[in-house]
Amino acid sequence: MTRSPSTEFDVVVEACAELGEGPRWDAASATLLWVDIPCHRVHRYDPATGTDTEELVPGVVSLALPRARGGVVIGLPDGVHVLDGERSPLLVPIGAERTATRTNDGACDAAGRLWVGTMALDEESPLGGLYRVDADLSVATVLTGTVISNGLGWSPSGRDFYFIDSPTRRVDVFDCDPETGALAGRRRFAAVEVEGAVPDGLAVDAEGGVWVAVHGGWGLRRYAPDGDLAAIVDLPVARVTSCCFGGADLRDLYVTTRRDGLSAGELADQPLAGALLRLDAGVAGLSTHAFAG
Repeated sequence: MTRSPSTEFDVVVEACAELGEGPRWDAASATLLWVDIPCHRVHRYDPATGTDTEELVPGVVSLALPRARGGVVIGLPDGVHVLDGERSPLLVPIGAERTATRTNDGACDAAGRLWVGTMALDEESPLGGLYRVDADLSVATVLTGTVISNGLGWSPSGRDFYFIDSPTRRVDVFDCDPETGALAGRRRFAAVEVEGAVPDGLAVDAEGGVWVAVHGGWGLRRYAPDGDLAAIVDLPVARVTSCCFGGADLRDLYVTTRRDGLSAGELADQPLAGALLRLDAGVAGLSTHAFAG
């Protein structure tokens, strides 16, 4: 295992987000989508110009992903919507019958199927789940009984699916059929044993390494394809929320953070809390796939 106690990084967007989350690279526009959950804002960062624009949407927004036909889909509490400012019409309801939950993290597989997790609003009850939205907009329930469905991603072959239910403090892996999206054989991939912290979002690199944002753990951890801890990346923000590979060669690792709930003293110690960061991970990542629906 290697450790990077003084990681070099760029601050690409200043500390403006209460709860930055869900970074996803939009290859068609060469920009990064990310969200500020409680502020109801979808951000788009353009590295070519260094500008970050934001769009206000009608509710708590958990994810933003490019759509193959153009545009963006977002996660609002009741499901998947088409991004259109404060209108943003509902496209697919997800767990809408459960008023004690909301959508959380989401990603698309190589076939363009959208996988969306939900979480319990009290962050304690096993009311959440994981759902798969196919290209025809049909919805399949993949998992039930989760508390905070969070990071998800696939190995380079697409045959391993990684998933985090944050309170379990581990990353699980499933066997995945790339053709159908069927999962089997859930087992522990890695335990995230950091005092006072839980795993949050994740990203997979081209070598099969799994990068995990450790919420409360002041950085990221990279796990080798066999689940062994391979590297620790320390950052000057305690609550790191998610990460995503982007850039022309997918070698830029973008990292979201949060500032809500911190005291004045904690904010003074963590002036970058709520910023969007970028670092060179030393390895290329995998592409963000667009939603085929």
